[in-house]
Amino acid sequence: MSRIASRFARVEPRRRIGLLVTGLLSDLPRKNCWTLAEHAGDATPHCTQHLLHRAKWDADRVRDDIPAYVVQHLHDDAVLVVDETGGLRKGTSTVGVQRQYTGTAGRVENAQVGVCLVYSAARGHAAIDRALYIPRSWTDDPDRCRSAGIPDGLAFATKPQSAAQMVERALDAGTPARRVTGDEVHGDTPHLRAALEQRRTGHVLAVSSTHVVTQAGRFQARALAARVPKRAWQRLSAGAGAKGERYYDWAQVDIQGTSGQPDLWSLMVRRNRRTGELAFHRCFSPHPVPMSELVRVAGRRWTVEETFQASTGLTGLDEHQFRRWTSWHRWVTLAMLAHAFPAVTAATERHDRPARDDLIPLTGNEIHHLFAALIGPVHGLAHRLRWSHWRRRHQARTRQCHYWRQAALQP
Repeated sequence: MSRIASRFARVEPRRRIGLLVTGLLSDLPRKNCWTLAEHAGDATPHCTQHLLHRAKWDADRVRDDIPAYVVQHLHDDAVLVVDETGGLRKGTSTVGVQRQYTGTAGRVENAQVGVCLVYSAARGHAAIDRALYIPRSWTDDPDRCRSAGIPDGLAFATKPQSAAQMVERALDAGTPARRVTGDEVHGDTPHLRAALEQRRTGHVLAVSSTHVVTQAGRFQARALAARVPKRAWQRLSAGAGAKGERYYDWAQVDIQGTSGQPDLWSLMVRRNRRTGELAFHRCFSPHPVPMSELVRVAGRRWTVEETFQASTGLTGLDEHQFRRWTSWHRWVTLAMLAHAFPAVTAATERHDRPARDDLIPLTGNEIHHLFAALIGPVHGLAHRLRWSHWRRRHQARTRQCHYWRQAALQP
């Protein structure tokens, strides 16, 4: 918390932020303004809501402090990973919501989608940046944007464009990362690839089987993979998983890039040794590297799923109940900050104090559990009864308002 203290002009929001982050690191089964305020000992959630909506502080400046903390402890052999995560929402007033595909549900749903940048190193991984995806149906409606607090003049940006902006911001800030990886959403479109190649930064981006590449002609990725001879396949590990090393068959084909130098661009094909299923990666490196290095980078992409799972389960990344632009960015930023603490602490413990042979290394989940037990507040019965009364009164008022709206809609 001392790292972000200078981002607040007054002591009141600084103290309130400390209480909120402590609540996000607690073992509450659900984290929202009500539960966090009760955990902090407040009589109502009004102070927490004010902090996340109307108080004067800049979430982007707090976000800029997270990479420095993460890099200081996880600085070895790092890769930047871009991916998007979605949260299911009801109605049409929540900022950025529309019917769209989200990997959280695995189908098209009424959802809100954010793009995240994860710093993945050998010691551990944590999210260091975020961007809310605003669909074109919103940016084409200025009144709707204004009602949700979206800044005036915000132009539509695709998810790869938002990812490219976050990667460039991280690299401009001196974040040490030699390569970038991401899924097909970012690999199939040229925005992120072009930005990285212009900066001479390597990338290993997944592409679809129909992605077109140039290699003595224009071919789809699956057609080019069919021409790979049997002797070109190598058995390599994409990194350790929950059940040991993840071995696949890999092949690499040189392709032509924007400058016409075929030794810098390649298409890498991954084949499942049991099912024969193929996956494709478009690669760029400013200097020749062995395929095993590219395979290692491709394997790092899965750490973003672990980051989303941990951030959601431990620090309530998707449990916010806000509809406006400012509140979304403040909540997600603080959830990222809270998650970075157990991720960094677990990595430091594994590095500095190796576990005994009869114990597994400390994980972020275990650090979170121990820390929650250490800082858990003890409130009296009067405090808990007061909150029970507040919740029942608020729910009764909400129910009555619902009946009034239904009655007004009837002819």
